Amino acid sequence: MSHPHPELTSPPKLARGALRVYGLGGLGEVGRNMTVFEYDGKLLVVDCGVLFPEDHQPGVDLILPDFGPIADRLDDIVALVLTHGHEDHIGAVPYLLRLRPDIPLLGSQLTLALIEAKLKEHRIKPYTMGVREGQKEQLGPFECEFIAVNHSIPDALAVAIRTGAGLVLHTGDFKMDQLPLDDRITDLNAFARLGDEGVDLFCVDSTNAEVPGFTAPERDIGPVLEQLFGRAEKRIIVASFASHVHRVQQVLNAADAHGRKVALVGRSMVRNMGIAADLGYLQVPKNILIDLKQVDDLPEDRVVLMCTGSQGEPMAALSRMANRDHRIAIDRGDTVILASSLIPGNENSVFRVVNGLARLGATIVHQQSAKIHVSGHASAGELLYCYNILKPRNVMPVHGEIRHLLANAELAVKTGVPRNRVPIAENGVVIDLVDGEANIVGAVPVGYVYVDGSSVGEITEADLKDRRILGEEGFISIFVAVDSVTGKVVSGPEFNARGFIGEGEDRFATVKKRVENALNEASTGPVDTYQLQQIVRRTVGTWVSQAHRRRPMIVPVVVTA
Repeated sequence: MSHPHPELTSPPKLARGALRVYGLGGLGEVGRNMTVFEYDGKLLVVDCGVLFPEDHQPGVDLILPDFGPIADRLDDIVALVLTHGHEDHIGAVPYLLRLRPDIPLLGSQLTLALIEAKLKEHRIKPYTMGVREGQKEQLGPFECEFIAVNHSIPDALAVAIRTGAGLVLHTGDFKMDQLPLDDRITDLNAFARLGDEGVDLFCVDSTNAEVPGFTAPERDIGPVLEQLFGRAEKRIIVASFASHVHRVQQVLNAADAHGRKVALVGRSMVRNMGIAADLGYLQVPKNILIDLKQVDDLPEDRVVLMCTGSQGEPMAALSRMANRDHRIAIDRGDTVILASSLIPGNENSVFRVVNGLARLGATIVHQQSAKIHVSGHASAGELLYCYNILKPRNVMPVHGEIRHLLANAELAVKTGVPRNRVPIAENGVVIDLVDGEANIVGAVPVGYVYVDGSSVGEITEADLKDRRILGEEGFISIFVAVDSVTGKVVSGPEFNARGFIGEGEDRFATVKKRVENALNEASTGPVDTYQLQQIVRRTVGTWVSQAHRRRPMIVPVVVTA
């Protein structure tokens, strides 16, 4: 992975009494958040999430943090602290626990319930410890104090980490909504108390650092949904993240107010909302939920479908509806509400779904056309408040693309943090906190780890490049048999192509002769089939580039006869 310090080499041995911090994911990207803290020979891990693939990563299901730098130190991990229950913070936990199943997991009640349900599907029984805001736990040489923060999922926590090297505050994902649906605000009193104690390193959410002002309160969404529900003439389909309890709560409230029944669609949506309701985080109006099978028995103006797929995921319910591959058939007059933000990189997938739904006659409402989503992350004004309350000695922006990290760094500098105390680190960059100063000291090698079906880490960038070529340019295979003694062509060349278009019935007539001539000219010594394959590849590649301006995958097969 690239970072702003390409000249960095392996970090030195950690000095006695120093704290080391590095990200295995989540720095320079939005997703797969995972930060490692090392002190006195022990490791504390904060979050372990996934990143969802983009269009240029065909066939990939998930992208994991790179566990390579800690693979030989799994026994040194004292705990894995989970700040909240979103997939980009807990989704990779099963893959880490495959390597060491007894790593203790710490998190709030809802976070642990969500990860335990996920681990059950992976047939892993974890060791968990539920924690609440205000609670302190000694984990090896790390004392962790948990602090309530507000986010787009209930029960989110920041974590203050105390070691002999100083005090670190990691916010996780947070915002400062003063009117949250669950009345659980970010604990600024605790932030101020930590500021008085002295925060040596502040690891702070950067996602909205470029956005001026303050993030709008979640309560603003309710009236907008009420209006949309009041205007809708037929079915309403709302798409959101499967863990966005607050958004589902507002949909349930709006549906109840307008006499509609709600069916949850999508396995993860049904599972997560069942957990949230059982634990009391989701207040379900009486008799409002129905099974998907009951939808067809109700009038269309009395139905709401709450489904997954707001990011254009191919197998999610909304995408399948857009492709007419779902039992729910979108019809003219249906209203589709995409009640979430666009994760960077998902724009093409989302608008492909939007266009598919519009083609079927649905009315589409999304963030650009109505205020049906507010962010779960602190904007610049809130971050400035935090810097002024905490007055941290050092700041490490986390959670965001490089532009978000840089924007967050500028905010810290404006509030008086010295620029040389605000290291910008992407994945793998190592920061040591020594005598109150945080400095970049090196980098560990990290990359993308792809989950493709049942394989983990077996797909490489070269494989993805081949897939892209096959998908965009097609392939041409050439079979040739040569004499085992003379090397002269005795059969072929025979061409087979898929996804490559040429002119005429015998579109390869010209290049067939070129290949035969090139092989016969090369047959002056002992037969080397690998060398002859390269000649075929170059000859066909030159022809197809000149004649068709294409670059298909070329697969030559040369055998001796």
